[in-house]
Amino acid sequence: MKYSHALKGRVSHETKPKGILSLMGINVLSLFDGISCGQVALKRAGIEVDNYYASEIEEYSIKVTQKNFPNTIQLGSVVDIKSESLPKIDLLIGGSPCQDLSNYKYDRGEVKGLDGKKSSLFFHFVRLLRETKPKYFLLENVASMEKKWVDVISKELGVEPIMINSSLVCAAERKRLYWTNIPNITQPEDKGICLKDIILTEIPEKYWYNKYSVTYNGEDKKVEATLNLNGHRQAKEVYNLKFKSNTLLCDGNGGNLVKKVWQNGKVRKLMPIEYERLQTLPDNYTGGLSDSKRYSAIGNGWTVDVIAHILTKLNDGNDGIPPKPKDLGILPTII
Repeated sequence: MKYSHALKGRVSHETKPKGILSLMGINVLSLFDGISCGQVALKRAGIEVDNYYASEIEEYSIKVTQKNFPNTIQLGSVVDIKSESLPKIDLLIGGSPCQDLSNYKYDRGEVKGLDGKKSSLFFHFVRLLRETKPKYFLLENVASMEKKWVDVISKELGVEPIMINSSLVCAAERKRLYWTNIPNITQPEDKGICLKDIILTEIPEKYWYNKYSVTYNGEDKKVEATLNLNGHRQAKEVYNLKFKSNTLLCDGNGGNLVKKVWQNGKVRKLMPIEYERLQTLPDNYTGGLSDSKRYSAIGNGWTVDVIAHILTKLNDGNDGIPPKPKDLGILPTII
């Protein structure tokens, strides 16, 4: 797939009375909605929503969303969305697919960037930004992408990203870039959360590893032990409860790739509820799915408290001047 630049021209400026979004409902369009972490974040940020339109194609993710937010209006594939069928959109959000951008695929020669089949769907975010002309927008993607792709996205959206590591608000590393015209975005306060703060104590037998040998690395090491199995390095790492987990993979974790901890002198994989806590989701938010689907859905999601932190700025007044996209030029060409 190829891309062409979609945003041209300058931006105009609008102001909004302080706190207006908490006093009136807004229309939200969420692309690549996943399990609707955006709705959890909006709720935490105190933003009232009249209509939440979601674009998602994964059946199990939609199931999670509708269980938690039954009034969600599902639109199907982003490719098929027609802006003329939508009301005025106040906020456009999305985390476009990272699979072709993430650096963990570099060693496989699979990094096609925005030319890749999945990550090129970003240009439908641009298309709908142009067509719906929301007052505010927010796009998220991996911080590990090559700079040339960061530059392309920044040029298309007309703003530079801010990098926020989710580790400030949870017990997992997760560096992400956020492009937005919401003003005055700052770094969240560091809550100092470690794995010991989110783990459960009553663990079913199926989550423990008993058939592999273990190399103990030391109680002062982040990777406190190494599980001796065949597979990717990440499958072997066993984390110290006094530290944080590494990033939950963009395309989900399952099987031996589930993050592991050293607890009571033994190795176990984290449970789905603990994965939810790593993304600051409510406990059992993804309940009703199999474990493997829960891990994948959560790994593909947003860290809710980071998104809520950003969205809270909508109610902070007008110390900054939020730009509104204007004269966005030609549509992207997707071949």
